[in-house]
Amino acid sequence: MPCSPATTTRWYPKNLWFGVIALVAMLAAGASTVRAAPSADLWPRWQAHDPASTAIVDHRDWTRLLAGYAQQGEDGIVRVDYAGFTEADRQALQAYIDRLTATAVSSLNRGEQLAYWINLYNALTVRLILENYPVSSILKINISPGFFSIGPWDKKLITVEAEELSLNDIEHRILRPIWRDPRIHYAVNCASLGCPNLALQAYTAANVETLLEANAVAHINHPRGARFENGELIVSSIYRWFVADFGGGDAGVLRHLRQYAQAELADRLARTNQIGDDQYDWSINDVKAQ
Repeated sequence: MPCSPATTTRWYPKNLWFGVIALVAMLAAGASTVRAAPSADLWPRWQAHDPASTAIVDHRDWTRLLAGYAQQGEDGIVRVDYAGFTEADRQALQAYIDRLTATAVSSLNRGEQLAYWINLYNALTVRLILENYPVSSILKINISPGFFSIGPWDKKLITVEAEELSLNDIEHRILRPIWRDPRIHYAVNCASLGCPNLALQAYTAANVETLLEANAVAHINHPRGARFENGELIVSSIYRWFVADFGGGDAGVLRHLRQYAQAELADRLARTNQIGDDQYDWSINDVKAQ
């Protein structure tokens, strides 16, 4: 985020007016300036899993929906045809989410769980956009509790195994702390142009490793991920928001980028020891917005 999603910034000002002014200033400056992001805070209840489980969660309906409505443009960005969703496919999306939330996820093996949580996060995000469409940015879906919260990420959207969950719960209290894999940020999608692409197929235990690697390569080698302007390295803001996940500091981020960089980018990164700036585009990843 995808990505992810570094999303809501919480403000706790001593002076209410200072808080209002700060929030307005932040929004006026552009959402890419948001630096605070939730930390990885393990929810121990979700550590349960069964290594011996052979159960397989069926994600074919999600793959079908992605094939019908998600498409990669000539600029390398995957956009979604939200306006084109038929009522039947809106219902199919809801049915898919309902099946996932009814699944005993704690009894699955780790591979199935990883695919489950990523797909559930992305399906919920698409549903959120459809429920609020047309909308120019997911930041405008202000349904999170709290006067100074931004966006939808803290809103409890579903119930799994009798626990209410938000998107932030899935990303920051389950996926990040359990798997401790920075590539998670290339998998969860926040419906924004700056976000790593929404995968064009569902994640499964069988393909999740391949897709995570491919996603990392695709994002880092796209201008949204890393590029040079006037000799300065500009990176996606996810590397600032979640710097701890990428090794901590510029050195850690650069090591990560070099691991996946190709050709010219790899050569330039080899001669770079600092990051100049970071950017993020929160515009909706809508086909009609092209």
